[in-house]
Amino acid sequence: MGKLKKNTTLQAILGSGIMDEESEFIPIIADGDDKELKNTDIPSVLPILPLRNTVLFPGVVLPITVGRERSLKLIRDVNRGAKLLGTVAQKDHSIDRPEKEDLYSIGTVAEILKVLEMPDGSTSVIIQGKRRYQISEFVSEEPYLKAKVEPLNDVTTENDNEFNAIVGSLKDLSIKIAQFSSNVPPEATFAVKNIENSTFLINFICSNTDLKVEDKQMLLETANLKDRGVQAISFLVKEVQMLELKHDIQKKVKTGIDRQQREFMLNQQMKTIQDELGGNPVEQEIKALKEKAKQKKWSKEVGKFFDREVEKLGRLNPAAGEYSVQFTYCQTLLDLPWNEYTEDNFDLKHANKVLDEDHYGLEKVKERILEHLAVLKLKNDMKSPILCLYGPPGVGKTSLGKSVARALGRKYARMSLGGLHDESEIRGHRKTYIGAMPGRIIQNIKKAKSSNPVFILDEIDKVSKHFHGDPASALLEVLDPEQNSEFHDNYIEQDFDLSKVMFIATANSLSTIAPPLRDRLELIDVSGYLLEEKVEIAKRHLIPKQLKNHGLKKSDVTFPKEVIELIIDGYSRESGVRELDKKIAKVVRRIAKKIAFEEPYNKKLTKADIREYLGVTEYTKEKYQGNDFAGVVTGLAWTAVGGEILFVETSLSKGKGALTLTGNLGDVMKESAMLAHEYLKSHAEELGLSPEVFGNWNVHVHVPEGAIPKDGPSAGVTMVTSLASAFTQRKVKKNLAMTGEITLRGKVLPVGGIKEKILAAKRAGITEIILSEQNRKNLEDIKEAYIKGVNFHFVNTIMDVLEIALLKTKVDKPLKIS
Repeated sequence: MGKLKKNTTLQAILGSGIMDEESEFIPIIADGDDKELKNTDIPSVLPILPLRNTVLFPGVVLPITVGRERSLKLIRDVNRGAKLLGTVAQKDHSIDRPEKEDLYSIGTVAEILKVLEMPDGSTSVIIQGKRRYQISEFVSEEPYLKAKVEPLNDVTTENDNEFNAIVGSLKDLSIKIAQFSSNVPPEATFAVKNIENSTFLINFICSNTDLKVEDKQMLLETANLKDRGVQAISFLVKEVQMLELKHDIQKKVKTGIDRQQREFMLNQQMKTIQDELGGNPVEQEIKALKEKAKQKKWSKEVGKFFDREVEKLGRLNPAAGEYSVQFTYCQTLLDLPWNEYTEDNFDLKHANKVLDEDHYGLEKVKERILEHLAVLKLKNDMKSPILCLYGPPGVGKTSLGKSVARALGRKYARMSLGGLHDESEIRGHRKTYIGAMPGRIIQNIKKAKSSNPVFILDEIDKVSKHFHGDPASALLEVLDPEQNSEFHDNYIEQDFDLSKVMFIATANSLSTIAPPLRDRLELIDVSGYLLEEKVEIAKRHLIPKQLKNHGLKKSDVTFPKEVIELIIDGYSRESGVRELDKKIAKVVRRIAKKIAFEEPYNKKLTKADIREYLGVTEYTKEKYQGNDFAGVVTGLAWTAVGGEILFVETSLSKGKGALTLTGNLGDVMKESAMLAHEYLKSHAEELGLSPEVFGNWNVHVHVPEGAIPKDGPSAGVTMVTSLASAFTQRKVKKNLAMTGEITLRGKVLPVGGIKEKILAAKRAGITEIILSEQNRKNLEDIKEAYIKGVNFHFVNTIMDVLEIALLKTKVDKPLKIS
């Protein structure tokens, strides 16, 4: 085992090495002269023993456990012979049968000192590193690896002060690691202190430092001992720093625990002192709650209830969880604005001005708000109405709430009901539950700090049922003027007056609102804007807003009326103005870019500029297509994005009287066509037709565009006129459109959407419109300027429609239909 100083074998544990199986071992170093290692004769060919998770250094004695068959064969053969072999580390320790490409090229020649057969059946071998070598080439792979090797010598420096300092630093760092680490036994310090051979000391430390195999291999490949020592120092310094950091953290944790114990003791003493002096902080909190309660305007019942709750708080242990729950509850009661109201602004002219400034159009809504203000001004006490604005998206229903609040001088609160499915969101949770809180109605009242805000209930039609309850049913109490003066929230447990709150609900559709809830609402239809109204909205609101948002001045760009109309008609199809706002923003962004790049552009926009900025027009409006053919009639339709004109076409072909309907028609529209067909059959003689005609000709009714679904009864008069025109071969009057529902008795009934339909007809170039007599009243809602130039015919029967619509003469080449 080498020359021993004072016949002593020094053992130390500074790490672990693994060859074949995962197992701990005790590295041993023999302190003595290293010349005999340098003079070791090395054969030109050596058997190669791969090592897992460790690197053998010259002079280090290492016990290893052998488990692989190939390795066992190698050990037995070498032990019977010269006892010399070549050890080399594996690059990947998980490979069970490493080949030459899996091994490093530089290793250490080792001598087998002892082979031990262990009680558990495994084989342990004690080997000692002799000398470094480099593999020049492998000569054999079976039964184990053999390779030609070239011996390598370490470069040593004698009597060098720097080298001696390096060795001293390694010793100090090793001892420091042994002191810090609880895993290192005391023998390690003894071993390091008593190794006097510098070469052995460096190799011993390099072998047993807790490093990766790659780092140990790098140290082994370093020929100069001084450089090897410097690199080893860098690794040890990092390890020492890590151990010191761990030690400091543990010390701080212990100090923190000690501090907590100390603070607990001090707090207990302080509590005792405060109790003696009468200054208990819990009592001070309760006193503060009572002082604040004196300023509240709540009723006597609520005041007594609050006093009882505060007394209950005083009986609770401050360290218990119930104390914080009760304290939060009392604080919430204090934060609510009980009977605290803002003063309404009864200046009706100011209110009218504010509403007109913020929103163009919406005359019905504005009128209803002014009516409410007028009654409040005269009576000075009135339960607020529950208004519900319903209509398509983007028409300004939600933003109207802010304008109403500004006009009244009230606070503003908003609650989105979209997707709400839990009843407790409205009524709150009972305070006995952990994390309980009031419902969102009370939370918003608390946030508004007023008991009479303008409260927007957004998307009330999108409330959904769930196993947690039905929020729509919970809203019944909120939105009933006869009940909401005593609204009960589960958390508050006291009735709260909501009768002075002005609720404004918004919805896109009334069909999904529960009937009992809908019955409590005052419904106001906010229909889509007309083209003319959209132009004004763009001028007054959208364009100035987008110019401000994009850092432009009014003088930087001008939107003429025809340009705005092009954006509305060609690039947006909606009832509101959301899409229009986005398109205007896109145009303004393009102009901002040109200004930033100092590129020329037209300050007064043209239609060509819009096509450049927004691309090809996305939508096209239907235009009147003339009356060159019998059977083609222009009808009027209402859609979610406004009014449009549509065409009903009828063609006849020889057959047995079959009726075919195409154009993606709904059930109601199909029934209108069948109704019109049957009416003509029963009144054929009045139209100068033979009844046999209907049995000899197949009828095909088509409504373009075929991909768009269409339904509703308002196309009834258009269907009957188209069929009558086809059978009589009398063309329809020029520039004429119509709308109305028909009955089997020949009556023409009123339909809805008259405002949008009339304006769509006017935009398409229609000059005459046929309506039901009962729709005459609908013209009062339309400004006279919008319908100027259009002649209206009000009718009661289908025969009145045909008398006005059909020309007296037939087409030039009529079909022989009789």
